Amino acid sequence: MINETFKQKQIDIRESGEQGHPISDDQIIRLFLATCTHSTNTIRNYYRAIERFRSFLAYQPLGKVSWKEVEAFKIGLMHGIEGCALKPLAPASVASFIAPLKSLYKWASDANIGFFRQNPTTSVKIPAVPITSKKHFLTKTEVGNLLKQLLNKSLRNYLIGLTLVMLGLRVSELIGIEWRDFDKDVSEASVWLSIRGAKGGKYREVKVPQQLWEMYLDYYKLESKLEGAASDWRLFPLTSRQIERIIRQASEESGLEKKVTPHWLRHTNATMALLSGASLQQVQETLGHSHINTTQRYLHTVEQLKKAAPDFVEEFLSDYIGNPMKE
Repeated sequence: MINETFKQKQIDIRESGEQGHPISDDQIIRLFLATCTHSTNTIRNYYRAIERFRSFLAYQPLGKVSWKEVEAFKIGLMHGIEGCALKPLAPASVASFIAPLKSLYKWASDANIGFFRQNPTTSVKIPAVPITSKKHFLTKTEVGNLLKQLLNKSLRNYLIGLTLVMLGLRVSELIGIEWRDFDKDVSEASVWLSIRGAKGGKYREVKVPQQLWEMYLDYYKLESKLEGAASDWRLFPLTSRQIERIIRQASEESGLEKKVTPHWLRHTNATMALLSGASLQQVQETLGHSHINTTQRYLHTVEQLKKAAPDFVEEFLSDYIGNPMKE
């Protein structure tokens, strides 16, 4: 629905341009969102960020903005200054407001587009976001305990947990799975899941392990008897909040002290895949990372888990090390 609205706005903008009328900031923003992304979530988040900035500017023309206004907005977000944010925001949250502005101005100031004469965001730096994913994973035993608790609740919850940890999906991708998204390869030896409308509106395919596919088949047969079989049947017709609640409650009930979220299972997927011998490229393709650098973050964690420098020192001094409490 959101995408259709923006497509209609594109037509209005084109007609406005053909008639010689100046294009407003509202029209420029709509054209930017309709042209640069197809993801509903991205459109919503970008629009929210841009509108927050416009409100901060008291809706002065975007084309007259200088570096000072953008930098002042960033500082206001970081320190919770009135008009920017109700409280100081974390670096990741500040980045989520500044990145859309940088994208908008880069696009609109392009020589072939020319809505703005200059890009005032070129000297504005996005705050460094601490990498926390290296600690946000579950051990093999913790995954087992979590899955056991999910199964105690229902088969559906169990499959939700399995899908997240085995396929490494984002929650938005999980709740969007339809039965028609599954296909066999040419040799019919493997089943693949097509992920449409992923982050950034990208498309990718993820291989479904045989055991998981057989469970999907049984679950489909069971559920389709109740709801009626259809190609657009959704595997998990839930909201993101509901998925988060299911994982959080299961982790608490299984005795995990970690504050587990569905995204932790995505991190766990990457860590376990690399530990088990998968290549960086394989993990990158499964997770849908645009850049290999994003996937390489997990490699640091895996190398630490395998063998760290102290382990080599212990091995070298093994003849001289003993536990006096056991002697």
